Amino acid sequence: MFAVVRALFRLSGYFLLGVAVVAAVVDGSKSIAAAAFAYTPVGQVWYELSPASLNIAQAAIQRHVSPVLWDPVIQTLLGWPVWVVLPPLAVGMLVLGMRRRPAVLPV
Repeated sequence: MFAVVRALFRLSGYFLLGVAVVAAVVDGSKSIAAAAFAYTPVGQVWYELSPASLNIAQAAIQRHVSPVLWDPVIQTLLGWPVWVVLPPLAVGMLVLGMRRRPAVLPV
């Protein structure tokens, strides 16, 4: 059972890492074409993919956690480029999905 969950964490981590690389390439090509730094914020991508879930997440965090968490913290993260936000999440997923080595007792 745990092996399946670890495999799903690893798969999700590699997927997020791949999305981050693709986002970096897309933003890089936009920047070259515009001859200026251009990036796609996480909030824009989330809104384009599922605006309802973004609104639900905002309402849930503001009501059940803290309104202060949404306004300065999460809104700041939503303004960052996708290729900056996703790699730490991907690494976290990969760490959670790592295979455990058996403990070796010293002789």
